[in-house]
Amino acid sequence: MPTPPRPDAVPELEFVHLLRAVAVELGLHSARFANQNGMHPTDVRALIALMDARRAGEEMTAGRLGAELGLNSAGTTALVDRLERAGQVRRVRGERDRRRVVVEVEERAVELGQAFFGPLIERSLELLRGYDERQLAAIRGFLGGVREAAAEGRE
Repeated sequence: MPTPPRPDAVPELEFVHLLRAVAVELGLHSARFANQNGMHPTDVRALIALMDARRAGEEMTAGRLGAELGLNSAGTTALVDRLERAGQVRRVRGERDRRRVVVEVEERAVELGQAFFGPLIERSLELLRGYDERQLAAIRGFLGGVREAAAEGRE
């Protein structure tokens, strides 16, 4: 088995370790939100996926939601039922195809998330405002590339 490189031998590893630390902190932040609101961490991931779809103007079926979260059909149904009972989501007919049932996030859930995550989002925006367009493009490229690399194992 090859010996891993010393951290000082690969300076870029600093960024990998920093990114890992950021991911851990964001996960802990999300877990605090879930805990404070009597949710499972998967519930929070589902609400994020639904808000992302809404922001993109896309409809989200339960099947697509389950695929994005890595859940089987039974797990997805239980998740959507739980979120619906909690008043976080609703099932509605699709606008483009009335035969489809889509899952939409309730405004109440958006407001709850904004109240908790808003300060972190605002602080992140403040940090980004300190970078010029070239630097922002580099950050965007790096984060997008890492996201793509992490998603490769999903299929």
